[in-house]
Amino acid sequence: MDSTSAIEALSALAQEHRLALFRLLVQAGQRGMAAGAIAEALGIPNSSLSFHLAQLRGAKLIEQERQHRTIIYRANYPAMNALVAYLMENCCAASGCESEAACEDRINEERESA
Repeated sequence: MDSTSAIEALSALAQEHRLALFRLLVQAGQRGMAAGAIAEALGIPNSSLSFHLAQLRGAKLIEQERQHRTIIYRANYPAMNALVAYLMENCCAASGCESEAACEDRINEERESA
């Protein structure tokens, strides 16, 4: 992932409803969810939901698939993993941690102190 794609993805997630929508689709897993179920779960009107879905699709964070008359939305796990990998690419580079576990320990310490 390059910085432009990362900025686009982070910008798409930097809104309350889109972040909740993306997290809901991550929880739904590969089975995904229909737009109506998403709207009901989040309490978002269909017109607003369409806008938010388009923003997340534009950032390639979600995918859609037509199943008969229904459109199913799913989180794009490879894109999500690429974003997380981009953000963590230089984890602990300045502190010299030698393993992934050490990096995770440091992140957990920072979360606890926040």
